[in-house]
Parts: sequence; structure tokens; C-alpha cells
Amino acid sequence: MATTTLNSSSCHFPSSTRLYSESYLGLRPTVRISYPRNLTAPRGYLAVKANGGPASVVSAAAAVKEMVRREKYPEESIGFVGEMRLVAMRLHTRDQAKEGEKESKSPEEGPVTKWEPTVEGYLQFLVDSKLVYDTLEGIIDESDFPTYVVFKNTGLERAEKLGKDLEWFKEQGYEIPEAMAPGRTYSEYLKVLAERDPEAFICHFYNIYFAHSAGGQMIGTKVSKKILDGKELEFYKWDGQLSQLLQDVRKKLNSVAEW
Repeated sequence: MATTTLNSSSCHFPSSTRLYSESYLGLRPTVRISYPRNLTAPRGYLAVKANGGPASVVSAAAAVKEMVRREKYPEESIGFVGEMRLVAMRLHTRDQAKEGEKESKSPEEGPVTKWEPTVEGYLQFLVDSKLVYDTLEGIIDESDFPTYVVFKNTGLERAEKLGKDLEWFKEQGYEIPEAMAPGRTYSEYLKVLAERDPEAFICHFYNIYFAHSAGGQMIGTKVSKKILDGKELEFYKWDGQLSQLLQDVRKKLNSVAEW
């Protein structure tokens, strides 16, 4: 059984569902999730350690809440992925997710009352996304680091799909923009993490792919209906059963998390 510790130095999960490339700036490291080699406490009791102080065990109420969550999400009920998901969801506000615990401190963190996407704005999002996926997948493909090697060719890769979508937009007469500063900044940040902090890099790997497979699909469907006459982009298609691809990656994440 493993103890999970949270330290203030690794990955942050962006909570906003707004669709603009500046969201990449929110992907800054604030939380570390790691597994010590000496496994001492049940996984169900999330031990929280802050600023080097003594570990504290969550309350009975929180433990019950976790049991309910595990019943709802049995495929994530154990391991690093399940616990990382719990931490990520807690960083949302209640307006963004029912499991959210963060208080809204700015309009961007509140509910979206009116959302009018544009083709130009969406195209910019796709361009910035492709840069991020190119970077992420390039790091994995070119690495011989054991922790990264296991994530080659997972079936979740998106860069090639995005390339096809951008080509389609070009054929429709749209000018493909350059990546904006937020996308470029996050891309460079991933390179730094990959070299200096593999644990944090894997947190970002998880969030990028799993968020796109869930909320990302929902956003893509809404955008398509509003501005693309219902066209389904390649960005939202996978070769194979998505649920199985995700499950295979979950197993690998849980395995490499025993660092």
C-alpha cells in the first residue's frame, strides 16, 4: 500500500474550461504527487504533507467522499491516476466540477454565461495545441529514459491528427496563424520539466491527454455545432477504442509512479 504526499513544487491542473490559448499559462507547477519507496499507509487515506511538516490524515467525511468517488469511477479507484484525478478535480471550483473545492477569485474561474467561439479563435487554439503536442510527443519519441519510453505509441497522440485538421482549414481558405506566446512558453516549459523533473512532466502528460479525452471532446462538439456545421475534426478521433487506450495508459502511469 502506498502513501501519497503532496508538496508545493510540481504540477498544476488548469481548471478553466474557457477556450483560448492563454490557458497554457495556467499550467505552472504547484503540486507534487509522489510515491516514496517505503510504502507505509493505505492508499485510501490521503496523507497530506505541507512545508515539510508532519503528515495528517484526511477526515472521516473526506474518506467517505473518496469511497463514493471510487464506486462511481471504479477504473480509477486505485493507484496514482485515481489519486491524481482527485487532486486535479479539487483544484476546480464548484461551478466547474461538483468535486471542486477551490473558491472563485476571478471572473475567468466562474461559470460561462455566454460563449461565442469564432473560427479564427478556434484555429489559434488548434495551432497552439499542435505545438504543445508536437513538443510532448517529440520528447517521448526521442527519449531513451525508461519512464518516458513506455509512453511511446500509446494511441493517444494528437499532433498528426491536428496537422490534418490544420490542412483542412487551409483548404477552406483560412490562413493558418503562428503559435502565440502562451503556447510557445508552455512548450518550452515542458522541455525544461522533461529534463529536470520527470515526475512533474508525467503529471502534465496525464493532464494533457486525459483532459482532452473528456472535457476536450465536449468542447470540440459544441464548437463544431456552432461554427463548423457539425464537422468532426480529426483532433477528436482515435484509432481504436478510446476507453481501452486510456485504460492501457492508466496502467502504465500507475506503474511508473512507483518512483
